[in-house]
Amino acid sequence: MSIHPSEPFRIKMVEPIQLIDPETREKALQRAGYNIFGLKSDEVYIDLLTDSGTGAMSQEQWSGIMLGDESYAGARSYQRLSDTMADIFGFKHFVPTHQGRAAENILCAVILKEGQYVPSNMHFDTTEGNIRARGGRPTNLICEEAFSDDPNIPFKGNMDLDKLENFIQEVGEENIPLGMITITNNAGGGQPVSLENLRGVSEIYKRHNIPFFIDACRYAENAYFIKTREPGYKDKSTLEIAREIFSLADGATMSAKKDAIVNIGGFLACNDPALFEKIKNELILREGFITYGGLAGRDLDAIAIGLREGLQEDYLAYRLGQTRYLTEELKRVGVPVIEPAGGHAVYINAGALLPHIPQSEFPGQSLTVEMYREGAIRGVELGSVAFAYPDPDTGEMVYPELDLVRLALPRRTYTQSHLDYVVKVLERIVKKADSLRGFRIIKEPPLMRHFSCIFEPL
Repeated sequence: MSIHPSEPFRIKMVEPIQLIDPETREKALQRAGYNIFGLKSDEVYIDLLTDSGTGAMSQEQWSGIMLGDESYAGARSYQRLSDTMADIFGFKHFVPTHQGRAAENILCAVILKEGQYVPSNMHFDTTEGNIRARGGRPTNLICEEAFSDDPNIPFKGNMDLDKLENFIQEVGEENIPLGMITITNNAGGGQPVSLENLRGVSEIYKRHNIPFFIDACRYAENAYFIKTREPGYKDKSTLEIAREIFSLADGATMSAKKDAIVNIGGFLACNDPALFEKIKNELILREGFITYGGLAGRDLDAIAIGLREGLQEDYLAYRLGQTRYLTEELKRVGVPVIEPAGGHAVYINAGALLPHIPQSEFPGQSLTVEMYREGAIRGVELGSVAFAYPDPDTGEMVYPELDLVRLALPRRTYTQSHLDYVVKVLERIVKKADSLRGFRIIKEPPLMRHFSCIFEPL
């Protein structure tokens, strides 16, 4: 039996939740077009849709909110965030944004031209969407180990350095306005990237004069994985590791709704002063003045505090231990999961659980719907709905390597008994997996379709 880690906090405030009956759940699914994004929150019992902005803030963060300075320009809240940014990330310039996709949008607006390529280990949905919206071509160059079922590979989020070098040679460095890497690798199981790999990626980008930007949403979790898995770092603090990570890059985007443990916010940082001038102009046009970036001053204070709390090692040991517990328990009852356990979520291999459903009929969507139908649990499909796309040259549909369902754990929110309930529901689904059927899409937008498309069951 797996051991659930002890929480390094105690509960001070509670939010009531309720389990609605199966008939009401079925009506909710039909109303939502079988898209779990269309469900109302009070129709969901255990909400594992995302860890973005859904965590519980600390007493220090709530206290900081009361100290928020709402001055339009040059607020004290901005200065406190600026001091934290300099201490952790070390970039010369930054602007706050209302969330991570706003930072991605601004970066793409000022640096990306139609037809250009942006390589990464694996772009997540908003990054990929913003690149495609500008006519760019997001390219995933993840290591082959990412698709292995070997649970002993410590850094499945690594980029393949040979693939990266060959790709640059193939398309030409002049056609790559920036290179990226995501830590941890959200689209591929929440798997971490090693510092050795980050140094290799940085060296290749620098040799080809390609600006290197890190998608830093879960940088603290990645730093703790480095501390516990990579030789030579066990005696380093997570802060020291984070500083070393970002010293290798030219900039970063971040949704603070993840490892800064806040409900809203993000940032875009860089070292290039000329690029920063373009960023400031775009920010003012789209988000707000450069010292608030679409956020209230109180949010800036909450982020400044949360960035430091997210690096606390007792919290990170609990956070990653809770994910490991759910991973091991699901595996025990026969659910195929990505191993080793990632940082922020458990990833179910829906394609392996439902091999009779082809990718064109969305096995991950079938599992997501069944989880809600069986137990009012909301996860999210990260497979052929979220990441399949028509090849821009041939028009042929390109499917992802894996059809996954992500169970993202909100930070400091759910207890062991909640996770045990999830395990029991999935155990029942495993026993009837052969009876599940696929879906077809009857309405979809041109980009990021998984948020709003409408399905019908087959």
